[in-house]
Amino acid sequence: MPADRARIGEILRTARRIAVVGLSPKPERPSHGVAAYLQRAGYTIIPVRPTGSVILGEPVQPSLGAAAATGPIDIVNIFRRSEYVAALMDDVLAVRPRLVWMQLGIRDDAAARRLEAEGIAVVMDRCLAVDHHSLGG
Repeated sequence: MPADRARIGEILRTARRIAVVGLSPKPERPSHGVAAYLQRAGYTIIPVRPTGSVILGEPVQPSLGAAAATGPIDIVNIFRRSEYVAALMDDVLAVRPRLVWMQLGIRDDAAARRLEAEGIAVVMDRCLAVDHHSLGG
């Protein structure tokens, strides 16, 4: 975890709203399972994907900008392949979350450097649900 473990733990304890980019409506997909876990842990999830109406009882937003229009975003949780992360950076920077989490198998070192230079914590190639649980969530 590049970002300080204590800082990540504090963000996870105080965050309320998590935008899940690439959240699948299919229960068998990892993004769906992680988002459901986060809901059970007390977070409000905001599904972000170009299509769909409702996932896990929450209205789907077509972009991070639309998600942010519904309220502040504390964490952006990315379930898109690594090669698509760079295309999200302008929207992520406009939203200004406290933490960007790239799930297992997802990493973009250039994007991470850019976010960290802006004061946004970054975690790459880790599962938010697993780490939330191990940090005492």
